[in-house]
Amino acid sequence: MTVNVNGVDLYCEVSGKGRPIILLHANGMTHRIFHRLAKALTESFTVYALDSRGHGKSGKVRDYNYRDMADDVIALIHFFALKDVCLYGFSDGGIIALLVAAKEPELVGKLIVSGANTSPDGTKDGWVRLLKLMYAVTKDNKTKLMLEQPDITDAELERITADTLVLAGQYDLIKEEHTRHIAAHIPGSELRILKHESHGSYIVYRKKLLPVITDFCAERRGAAGRDI
Repeated sequence: MTVNVNGVDLYCEVSGKGRPIILLHANGMTHRIFHRLAKALTESFTVYALDSRGHGKSGKVRDYNYRDMADDVIALIHFFALKDVCLYGFSDGGIIALLVAAKEPELVGKLIVSGANTSPDGTKDGWVRLLKLMYAVTKDNKTKLMLEQPDITDAELERITADTLVLAGQYDLIKEEHTRHIAAHIPGSELRILKHESHGSYIVYRKKLLPVITDFCAERRGAAGRDI
């Protein structure tokens, strides 16, 4: 279905029954990367798989800003009158999820982010060089977004009240010290560095996160810092 919020049409697939969970994809991708995960989650959750503005079946935009995307998600939560939301975001989706949980903490009950960063400095240098080369060739504003944003402050992270799980792959394109910094500034958060995984190897067209999400959202939490 398509919902108009903040002057843009957002495409959102809704399926399943149970506690609401919103899935937020990475830059340049669509909700389809969660196809296998979303299908499995429908046994326990009502799944809202969203295409961010300018992506997939959502309305096109000229300029991109993570804070606009976060406002879209907040508006979507209000549109569907969702309560006690589980919010999961991968990469850019994780950035958006952090902003949502910081801006309106009362909306999010459980927060899970994978491979998120709070500033461009959180990305490994080799990947930054690659992004700069890509932008020089394509002039794609989605690539420009990753070079100039996000700009999430430590104070914003400290405003997050949701039970939070911070994930990253052992070989992620996000610096491990940056991931640890995020977890350290979200009160009571849990950090897991996933062994043998890269930025999206455990996410894109996979359902490997199913037990992680199901257990965390059901409050069957493991020890902080546990590697899986």
